[in-house]
Amino acid sequence: MGETAIVALVPEAEPVVGGWRRVHTDDGRRGMPAHVTVLYPFVDDSVAADRIGAVRRTVSAFAPFECTFAETDRFAGDVLYLRPKPDEIFRAMTAAIVHAFPDFPPYSGLHDDVVPHLTVVESDDHEVLVATELELRDRLPIGTWVSAVSLMHLVDGRWREHTSVPLG
Repeated sequence: MGETAIVALVPEAEPVVGGWRRVHTDDGRRGMPAHVTVLYPFVDDSVAADRIGAVRRTVSAFAPFECTFAETDRFAGDVLYLRPKPDEIFRAMTAAIVHAFPDFPPYSGLHDDVVPHLTVVESDDHEVLVATELELRDRLPIGTWVSAVSLMHLVDGRWREHTSVPLG
């Protein structure tokens, strides 16, 4: 079985965080660009047209929007991430897609609150986290226009975009 995810790609963040992501995150090492996760894991590797259609119908209810990443934060002390503002739209998209696909809870149901974020570094090395955060803060804010979500598929160990689905 393959892995799939629905994400909002943030190409404007790639020049800022891409280098750290490729070294310090598993998905970055496997080719996943800078993004905010909307739903992971999504379906198995059978990305059928009816599922893409259901995603399309679901996200069509959301208008494209501006988003800014101006603050860093951490999960459990070992994950450095950027907070999107606003985050409510990401939360609403996640809830809507989970409603459409109830068999696929975010992060397999491991977290009660799914916090929208753009992961920069995953490390148990405190010095790496601190140094990255200090350097990163000087390169913020990052602004983007979110006009689509991407269905990503892990193929031969690399994340690839399967389908881009426009908002609105």
